[in-house]
Amino acid sequence: MPDFLNAVVSDVSGHWKRGATGQGGLLSGLDPTAFTTSDPLRLWIIQMGIVITLGQLLALGLGKIKQPKVIAEVLAGILLGPTAMGRIPGFTEHIFPAQSLPYFSLVANIGLCLFLFIIGLEIDGSILKRSARSSVVIALSAITLSFGLGAAISVPLYHNFIGPSIKFTYFMLFTGVSFSITAFPVLCRILTALKLLDTTVGAIVLSAGVCNDVVGWSLLALAVALVNATSGLAALWILLTSVAFIAFLMWPVRIALLWFATFTGSTENGPTMTFMTVTILILWTSAFFTDIVGVNAIFGAFLAGIIVPREGGLAISLTEKLEDMVTIVFLPLYFTYSGLNTNLGLLNNGITWGFTIAIICLDFTGKFSACTITSRIFGMSWRESSTIGSLMTCKGLVELIVLNIGLAAGILTPTVFSMFVFEALVLTFMTTPLVSWLYPPERRVRAPAGAGISRASTGDSDEDKGDRKSPMTEDQPWRSRFAVVLDKFDHMSGMLVATQLLCPPSLGQPSVRSTKSISASDKIKMPAFSVDALRLIELSDRTSAVMKSSAVDTLIRTDPVLGVFRTFGELNDLSVSLSLSIVPYEDMPDTVADHAKRYGSHLVLLPWLPSSNFGDTNEVPSSPHSMKVEPNPFDALFGGSKSNGKSTAVIHSQFVRRVFAESKTDVALFIDRADAGTGSVRHIFFPFFGGPDDRLALEFVVQLCANPRTSATVVRMSKSSAESAGVQRPSLVHLEKKASLDPDHGMHVSSNIIFPDPAAGQSNTVTRFKSETADSILWARYAQSHLSSDTPPSLCAALSRINFSEHSSPIPLHSAIQMASAHTPVLVVVGRSQRLAGEDHTLELQKILEERGIVGQDVVRQTIGDSATAFVASGCATAVVVLQAANVNAD
Repeated sequence: MPDFLNAVVSDVSGHWKRGATGQGGLLSGLDPTAFTTSDPLRLWIIQMGIVITLGQLLALGLGKIKQPKVIAEVLAGILLGPTAMGRIPGFTEHIFPAQSLPYFSLVANIGLCLFLFIIGLEIDGSILKRSARSSVVIALSAITLSFGLGAAISVPLYHNFIGPSIKFTYFMLFTGVSFSITAFPVLCRILTALKLLDTTVGAIVLSAGVCNDVVGWSLLALAVALVNATSGLAALWILLTSVAFIAFLMWPVRIALLWFATFTGSTENGPTMTFMTVTILILWTSAFFTDIVGVNAIFGAFLAGIIVPREGGLAISLTEKLEDMVTIVFLPLYFTYSGLNTNLGLLNNGITWGFTIAIICLDFTGKFSACTITSRIFGMSWRESSTIGSLMTCKGLVELIVLNIGLAAGILTPTVFSMFVFEALVLTFMTTPLVSWLYPPERRVRAPAGAGISRASTGDSDEDKGDRKSPMTEDQPWRSRFAVVLDKFDHMSGMLVATQLLCPPSLGQPSVRSTKSISASDKIKMPAFSVDALRLIELSDRTSAVMKSSAVDTLIRTDPVLGVFRTFGELNDLSVSLSLSIVPYEDMPDTVADHAKRYGSHLVLLPWLPSSNFGDTNEVPSSPHSMKVEPNPFDALFGGSKSNGKSTAVIHSQFVRRVFAESKTDVALFIDRADAGTGSVRHIFFPFFGGPDDRLALEFVVQLCANPRTSATVVRMSKSSAESAGVQRPSLVHLEKKASLDPDHGMHVSSNIIFPDPAAGQSNTVTRFKSETADSILWARYAQSHLSSDTPPSLCAALSRINFSEHSSPIPLHSAIQMASAHTPVLVVVGRSQRLAGEDHTLELQKILEERGIVGQDVVRQTIGDSATAFVASGCATAVVVLQAANVNAD
């Protein structure tokens, strides 16, 4: 007994000493890369850091040429393997020692299962319905020909590189599947990067890719089942068990999961914690079952993703919760694990390279020719057909999964494995430049309704409606068709107020409609008003963003922003057309301009909502010495944050300026004061300085006053002193360049992005005289309408609510601010640019900003112009509307 106790004590002491030693650190003289089975985390962190860093660095470079991130990650894995860094003495032994690979492989395969689950979530049956017949035929023809070519080349490959211990049938199956596969996840990202999701080609490729993925995974499951079976009878049992399990998941489990999602409220409010827990348990249970019956665990994970309900965007929400960790951490580890098994140095003779080139050529030829010919048969042009063929040759991650399964099963040798990895890399790399050459932007055809990325739920169909504009005449000068841009829920209150201000007098006023005391002059015959609301969602490279682009028909019904606007239209008997576009951020201004043109809009309404007040002062001091410095109102305009908030608002300002620059439609920017109760504003102040934008603003104010509850003060401003006459006003282009070069302005504008003033052309005496004449004619028409018996009744009713006056001052901006401050609350309307107005407010604006202790606001001035900047700085306005006349020279 004592001997036994001594042995136990000795053994425990030994374990204690090893455990204590394992807790030592760098300061104790231990090698941080030393691997111990009792503490594998330390080395795993080093491995993960190297893998992620190298992959991100390569992705930055390859992203410049629009290559998918998967290529960077595959290259990173190959570089870390025996092909490159593995040749450095001691690198593999210290960073990727053989003892650590089981742990590394475990984490990588966990990530792979999660990724296959996300791929299952990404597979949406509704995609197949868009072009079901053509897509299925295209996919099956490509699979058939590719599998045949793969089986053909497997014969010489087997005799030259595979030993007799491996059955030829197994090798032929893996080769054929490898040729047949198309990487649907990578394909989606290439379509996103090349902006093809809303084209006819993109719609067909997405549908064909889904079909190809489903058939490809089924073939791979069959191949794995046959390899793992010890006999033909065992293989049959594996297949029957797999079919029964799939049926069990697709019907009872799927129905139960849908009921559970509805019961927990996950279909309405996103996945709850309980639903997430149950879903993850189903994922790993499914993976476990398919693994123990002889089919790889990834198939179970894939099936679990397919059965998740799509109702209410649940699959998208679930993807958003998982994708970042899987994409950033787990997938790069799997690529690295593949790279550690890839040694391109084995391709060291002519025969090997000859077979490698033959594999690349045959694989590309099979997919390209089958898809191109089939697409052509279905009536597509040769250019579109060849583009579809090029896209379907994309390989990427999915083929790596097939190859790794074959290598792990002993079907593929390291040499053949390296051949196919190189082939997958080359074909994936070729896809982007080949498609860009075959299908340039000017040749692209938009997908019809129901097949693209942008939809309209109500209103007219999606054809060009530019010829359907309601004519504006002297008898009916009202704009009646508006495009309202919605991008954030925070902007909704301002956009609803702006829309209601523009609506006919009857909207939102049931009491007015029912009363019989309205005079005949107030009964204005208004045109049929309609609003085209455009919801913009950024299309990023995330899986969830691509999924949203494929589920626009669902999102347009469930999106809360559009839901609020839809209800607003119904309550106010307003014709509302709802559209939703999911596009990259840099394409949003073009989308707005195209939408306005297609729908024949008279005016585009843009939102800009600060997070707090413009400022608290409502009075203009009589002298700078009496000025009390208030908090900088532009901090509120830019989100009140000098880090994340400010950078976000600067990006938004760039979006606004590009819409101003590119739109061929009149544009109104509604700058809302979040806490000021803009809906209660019934008085408008407009300082008329002259120029095209101010003339548009004057017409805008007159239309607003068609509403019996709205009144306005319109003052024609002029300088009483000519001391600044002849001073050249810096153009917005000059300010843009200054902001891009001067870091003190708090932002950096890329030198290759120019936001010019749309009408900042060279003015001369003739053009300035014409503009001043137009100013005088319009002013006389409105300000002196009561003297004319020819004034239409509709105008008389609106103009009767406007107080016109003229004011001359050496400091017109100060005077205008003081006048506006006399009305609280007040909506200030201004023109964006006083071009051709003959007035220069640069020095006075600088003085206003200096009086309030505000510096470095060139970004704001570039975006909203001098007059609006002055009113924002003063804080006297409840809201500001900045208008710019249509830029007829926009590209």
